[in-house]
Amino acid sequence: MDANTEARAVTNADLDLIQRIIPHRYPFLLIDKVRDVVINESCVGVKCVTYNEPQFTGHFPGMPIFPGVMIIEAMAQTSGVLVGLSMDLVDKNAKVFFMGVDGVKFRRKVVPGDVLELHVKALRGGGKVWKFSGRATVDGELACEAEFTAMFDLPKA
Repeated sequence: MDANTEARAVTNADLDLIQRIIPHRYPFLLIDKVRDVVINESCVGVKCVTYNEPQFTGHFPGMPIFPGVMIIEAMAQTSGVLVGLSMDLVDKNAKVFFMGVDGVKFRRKVVPGDVLELHVKALRGGGKVWKFSGRATVDGELACEAEFTAMFDLPKA
C-alpha cells in the first residue's frame, strides 16, 4: 500500500499521526485525537480539557473556563488533520494559516473535566484554500459554532 492509499484509509488519528500532519506542539496543540474521518468531507476532533493546562492560571483564577478562541483554534486544528489526510500531507511539513472566521457563537462554558468534541465539515476545498463549518459540543450540548477559512502552505513537489 503506498502512502497516499494509506492516508486515505485512515478513519482515526492518534496524537502521533496528528503531529505528523499539523505543526502545532504543546502547549498549543489543542486536540488529543481525531475520529470518524471521511476524506475531503468531515471528521471529529476530541479535546480532553484538564485543569493542569496553562491557560487556566489566568482564565480565570477561581473560575477556570476554556477560552473561546482556543475552542475555535481546536476546530481549526481538527480541520488541518482532515486536510492533511485528504491531501496526503502526512510527514510533508505543511503549514496552516487562518484567513477568516465568521458567524461565531458561544453557547455554553467549557470547563476542566469536559470532553470537547469538534465536529468539522469541509464546505469548500481541494487546493490551498479550504472553508469549513465547525461545531464544538460537550456531552451533545452545543458549546460553540463557527465557519472559518484556512490556507494550507503546501510542500513543493
